[in-house]
Amino acid sequence: MCGIYGSTILYPEEVVKEKLQRIRFRGPDYSAYEYMPDLVLGHNRLAIIDLDERSGQPFSYEHLKIVFNGEIYNYREIRKQLELAGYPFRTNSDTEVICAAYLKYGESCLEYFNGMFAFVIYDSRKKTLFGARDRFGKKPFYYHQQGGEFEFASQPSQLTIGQHFTLDQQAVNAYFFWGYVPDPCCIWSEVKKLSAGHYFIYDLYSKDFRIKKYWDIDHEWSNRYTGSYYEAKATLENLLQDAVKIRLNADVPLGVFLSGGIDSSLVAALASRMVDRVKTFSIKFNEKGFDESLYAAKVAKHLGTDHHTIECNYDEGIELIKNFSYYYDEPFADSSGIPSLLLSKYTRSHVTVALSGDGGDEGFIGYSRYNWVKLVSPLFRLPASFRGGMASLIKLSPNYTHKLIALGISIEKIEMLYMKMFSGIENSWVLNQNSGLQNEFSYLLRNPKKPLLEQMSDFDIKTYLNGDINTKVDRASMAFSLESRAPLMDYRVIEFSRSLPTRFKFKNDVQKRILKDILYQYVPAVLFDRPKAGFTMPFKDWFRNELKEYVLDNLCDSELRNIPGINIYRTKEIIQEHMTGKWNRYPQIWKLLVLSQWLKQQKQQVRELSLV
Repeated sequence: MCGIYGSTILYPEEVVKEKLQRIRFRGPDYSAYEYMPDLVLGHNRLAIIDLDERSGQPFSYEHLKIVFNGEIYNYREIRKQLELAGYPFRTNSDTEVICAAYLKYGESCLEYFNGMFAFVIYDSRKKTLFGARDRFGKKPFYYHQQGGEFEFASQPSQLTIGQHFTLDQQAVNAYFFWGYVPDPCCIWSEVKKLSAGHYFIYDLYSKDFRIKKYWDIDHEWSNRYTGSYYEAKATLENLLQDAVKIRLNADVPLGVFLSGGIDSSLVAALASRMVDRVKTFSIKFNEKGFDESLYAAKVAKHLGTDHHTIECNYDEGIELIKNFSYYYDEPFADSSGIPSLLLSKYTRSHVTVALSGDGGDEGFIGYSRYNWVKLVSPLFRLPASFRGGMASLIKLSPNYTHKLIALGISIEKIEMLYMKMFSGIENSWVLNQNSGLQNEFSYLLRNPKKPLLEQMSDFDIKTYLNGDINTKVDRASMAFSLESRAPLMDYRVIEFSRSLPTRFKFKNDVQKRILKDILYQYVPAVLFDRPKAGFTMPFKDWFRNELKEYVLDNLCDSELRNIPGINIYRTKEIIQEHMTGKWNRYPQIWKLLVLSQWLKQQKQQVRELSLV
C-alpha cells in the first residue's frame, strides 16, 4: 500500500516534494523521487512485504523503473515460473516480480496478477509508460493529459498542486445522484480516472496515449456453471480458503475487520483456521439499531480470536466529519466513510494489514435492495398508467416510506427504478435531473441473457463496488496507513459467483445462500438470525438533534448559493422536511454537507496560493 506519482512535467524539487507530502499518510515509511531526462517518478511507501530499503521505490529492474501501489498476492507463484525462465531477483518483493513479468509477458502480464494494484512502468528503451489498475478498482489512479504532457497520481489533490483546474459540472451532477464521481470522470474537468480493469500505454516520443481493457465480468453468461449445488459449494469454499490464505502473507502484523455479518465472519472464520488467535476488530455505536458490536463479539468468542471493540466517540466522529474532504479528496457521500475512518484509525494501532468482507453483497446478491426489487418486479408487468393510478393513491399517505414506494412504482422501467434507488428516487432539489444519472454500465441492466437479479449484481460490481465501496475503504484505511485486503473480491471468487445459477445465491428469500452454507460449517447459524444491517452512521437522528445547528449553519442561504447545480428553494424545503420529521432526508443533506465542505476547502487552498 503506497502513494504513487509521476510526470513528464519536470517540476522543481520542492513542488514534487509537496505533491508527495500531500499523501504521505498513504506511505509513511519511505518517500523518494527520481528525475530522468523526460520524466520524474515519486513514491510514498507503506512497507508490507520485504521491509528492507532495497525494495523501496522508484524501483529499478534492468532498463525498467516502476512505482507501484498495492499487492500482488500470488507473486510467489509467478516468481517461481520467472526464475525457471532465467529472470534474476535480488529482493523478496512483489514489485520486482511485476517488472520481470512485464519483460517476460509484455502487456499480457496483467492476466497473471491476482491482486489490487495501480502501477506505472517506465521503459527507458521504448520510451513508454505502461500503467494499469486492478480488475475491481481497489487502488486509485488519476491522470492529467494536456498539451503533450502527462501526469499521474494516487489522489487528485496531488495533481492540483502547480495547476489550475476547473470544476466539472457534469461530475457534480453525477455526484448528486450516485454519491461519488463515477469512473472515468473526476471532479476536475482536466483530470480523469483510469477505469478498473484497464491499462494504458503512453509514448513519450509521439505523446500518443492509448487505453485498453484487459478484464471484464462475464456479462454474457458464457461460462455458466453446470455442476450441482454441493459441488459448487465445495469449489467455492476451496477458492475462498486460497483467497484468504494468499492475503495472509505479510511481514507486518495482520488482523481482520469483523462486523458480525455474514461476509466478515466468513473471512474471520477462514483466517482463524490459518493463524493462531487472529486479531479481529469491530466498531460500536451507542445509538439503538446501529450497534452490531455484540454480534461481532459473539462470533469472535466462538472463533477464539483476539477481539477488539472500538467505540464510536461522538466528538471524534465530528472531528472526522470536519476533515472528511481532506482524506477523500473528491466529494464522496457514503456516510459509512466516517466509521470506516474510526475503525481504521484504531485498528492501525494494533496491526498494519486488515482483511475485510467487502465484495460479498455484490457478488452473491446480498443487499436488501435486491429483495425489494424482486418483490416489486411483478408490478412492472402492469401498464404504466395503471401503476400511476396506484401511485396516486399511495402517495396520499403521510408516511414518507409510502411516498417513496409511490414514486418508485410510477417510474416507467424497473431498471431505471434500480438506478434511481442509489440517488434517493426523489431528486427535485437537483436542477438538471437527467444529466448525472447516465452511466456507461447501464447496458448491464438491459441484458436479456440474464435474470434481473444477475443484471443488478453485474451492474453493482462495475459501479457501486468500484466507485463507492473501494473508494471508501481505500481512503479510510490509507488515511491511517493501514492496508485493507478483501478475499471475497478475489477475481476468481467473483468470476465463479457470476457463473452460478441465481438459486445458488438467492432461494426461498435466503440471500447469499451459498456463502451462508459455507459459513455455518464454521460458526452456528443461530448467531446470524437477525435482519441484515448496514455499516452506517446515525445521521438521521444526529441531523435533527446533536448536529442540527451544524447542518443549518453549513447549509444556510449563503452556503447553498455556493453549491452549483441545485434548486436552492427546494433544497431548503428538504432540509426543513428532515428537521420536522416529515421525511428522512439525511442522505441528501449529507451529500450537500460533503460537497459544501469540499468546495470551501478548494477556495481556501486558492486563497493560500494567492498569498504565496
